[in-house]
Amino acid sequence: MIKLNRPHEIGLLLYPGVLMSAVMGLTDLLFYADMITRERLGITEPIIRVSHLSPGETMEVSRVYDTMPGEPGSPSFIIMVPCLRRVGVEGFDGALVDWLRDQHAAGAKLGSVCGGAFLLAQTGLLNGRSVTTHYSLAEELGSRFPDVAIEPDRILIDNGDVMTAGGLMAWTDLGLHIVERTLGPVAMAETARFLVLDPPRAEQRLYSVFSPKLEHGDEAILKVQNRLTKDGSRGVSVAAMASWSGLEERTFMRRFKKATGFRPNDYFQRFRIGMARELLSNNRQPIEKVAWTVGYEDGASFRKIFLRLTGLNPSEYRKRFGVG
Repeated sequence: MIKLNRPHEIGLLLYPGVLMSAVMGLTDLLFYADMITRERLGITEPIIRVSHLSPGETMEVSRVYDTMPGEPGSPSFIIMVPCLRRVGVEGFDGALVDWLRDQHAAGAKLGSVCGGAFLLAQTGLLNGRSVTTHYSLAEELGSRFPDVAIEPDRILIDNGDVMTAGGLMAWTDLGLHIVERTLGPVAMAETARFLVLDPPRAEQRLYSVFSPKLEHGDEAILKVQNRLTKDGSRGVSVAAMASWSGLEERTFMRRFKKATGFRPNDYFQRFRIGMARELLSNNRQPIEKVAWTVGYEDGASFRKIFLRLTGLNPSEYRKRFGVG
């Protein structure tokens, strides 16, 4: 239900390294959501208030942009959009982190997109929760904040008081989700339609590329990984990989999981599907031929595994990402 006595204030935090294109994009998305909804309901007063919040040197956060300047109030939501800095290496100012904790304690919902999750995680409010970020940052986020449960395949996770969104452009998903939370599903659908956007998506796994860890320092495991890359995937088994490594099979399985983060079979499936994705994107071979090329004798099994790892079946994937 829309409350007309006080607009929902969405504060976009201008923290160090923030991506201003995302700030301005969210500002426009929320502006149109407010405009479209007020026209439909015949309301003259704003329902959504958008502010850009800038931390000063003394950590007094001021509104440097405000659609309702001079009006009292405090943010209902504070959003950390993507940033350009190496967030996994550099921490953020402790006073800024404390301010975010205080705002959360006062009732503000906090949200992040992409690398903004590092600032949100620094508050400790993500500990014990499922969160997402850009798939390329997931490992680093998990390493820095081991108490956070990273789900890099998901584009948007809403824990109620904290929300996280995935890749750089997932600010559109978070923005529409906030519109739905504040103004309702009709307003969200109208805004998405007007801006020619898809409604909030569920996953980002179809965009991620399998990128195996190679800098783990285990030479026996690296030897297996290099051979897979060089010789392909046909006729390979866990026993064969263990023999390549020169290790007893149980030892190989334990060390492989420690070095790569995957069990051998899981790694192998992801490696095969990665090859299949490249083939589907760059040629018009029949699906059965692609399956056979990457090592699957059974086309049905290939389709099932492809769908599980990418979220699309092979035909849908080719239609969406194929170049010819």
